[in-house]
Amino acid sequence: MARYLKEGITAEEAREQDAKVRKIVEDILAQIEARGMDAVREYAEKFDNYAPDDFRLSRAGIDACYDQVTERNIEDIKFAQAQIRNFAEIQKAALADVEEETYPGVVLGHKNVPVNAVGCYVPGGRYPMVASAHMSVVTANVAGVKRIAACAPPYEGKPSPAIVVAQDLAGADEIYCLGGVQAMGAMALGAGDIRPVDMLVGPGNAYVAEAKRQLFGRVGIDLLAGPTETLVIADETVDGELCAADLLGQAEHGPTSPAVLLTNSEALAADTMAEIERQLKILPTGETAGAAWRDYGQVIVCDDYDEMVRVADDIASEHVQVMTRDPQYFLDNLTNYGALFLGPETNVSYGDKVIGTNHTLPTKRAGRYTGGLWVGKFIKTHTYQRVTEKASVEIGKYCSRLCALEGFAGHKEQADIRLRRYAGINEG
Repeated sequence: MARYLKEGITAEEAREQDAKVRKIVEDILAQIEARGMDAVREYAEKFDNYAPDDFRLSRAGIDACYDQVTERNIEDIKFAQAQIRNFAEIQKAALADVEEETYPGVVLGHKNVPVNAVGCYVPGGRYPMVASAHMSVVTANVAGVKRIAACAPPYEGKPSPAIVVAQDLAGADEIYCLGGVQAMGAMALGAGDIRPVDMLVGPGNAYVAEAKRQLFGRVGIDLLAGPTETLVIADETVDGELCAADLLGQAEHGPTSPAVLLTNSEALAADTMAEIERQLKILPTGETAGAAWRDYGQVIVCDDYDEMVRVADDIASEHVQVMTRDPQYFLDNLTNYGALFLGPETNVSYGDKVIGTNHTLPTKRAGRYTGGLWVGKFIKTHTYQRVTEKASVEIGKYCSRLCALEGFAGHKEQADIRLRRYAGINEG
């Protein structure tokens, strides 16, 4: 039976926090819907102390950002985007239009059609999350989205030069220095010169994730990607130093980021907890990571791999790093997660920044029913049908009787009128 050597906040405490976030977001979105850009500007001033005459960056403003980053920075951004673009293109190639004659005279098919307008959110308040520009904008571009609006909050009182450069290189059509709930509301509902989009994508804090949840239905969303989560599955083949580094590397995202160690070795559990305390003292972001570990960190000891799989599937973490003697076992058996990182040679940071898989992934156990952001999220699969007169008669007979069975007289007439016209059959 799984034993918890360390637990985070209770489920009741988490629900209370969620309720507070939900109410705040509800109020902000209501104000944006009622007052448009005036409300957006008010919240931008309140939360980010930044409210220029125009949140959209001009071409000159974008170009000025290139002067504030090094050539090495630009080359690194281009390298990362090339990896993400390459994998997105591979994924897109797996999506095919289809058309088949499924019954004599009946042709059915589907077409894959990109979403017309997408709003890509790039977090940047605590850290300038340059990589999020690659993940959303590059992938939308590969999918063929016609209009891509990109929002990121100000960093240290101004647009983050690195984020702006990444958004521009990725192919954003519109770049705004606007963050938080106000950015999500402006893109989804429209405000001032910001035209509404059809879909919102990208990760963010609890408020941004809640805004996406509340706006879903008015616009599409990729998934609920809130505060970062990480689960390290490890056995005695690795040591506490490595496990601690991988847990804290994600806990530094923010004070509400869960970091969980799942192991079948009590010795490794103890070693990891000791290492975490040591590393927190020297990690430059230790204050943030330490708060996350204190309130949301967990250490769980299981009896065997089978139990580890069951517990991991119940947790359904965003990131699952597997460092065991047999990582393939977990690839073969795990079903609920955002992304897997197999073996000690790789890690979540590779996926977050550069390797090519997308880092916008499901949180809060959403991995039970959805995967992460990928090129297919930007593509709608629409079906169509084409029928000959002879086939219409054959299908119509069945349709007429089935509509009568359900009591749908209008539906039945749709079939019957074709039976009368194409075969002279009166099904009345």
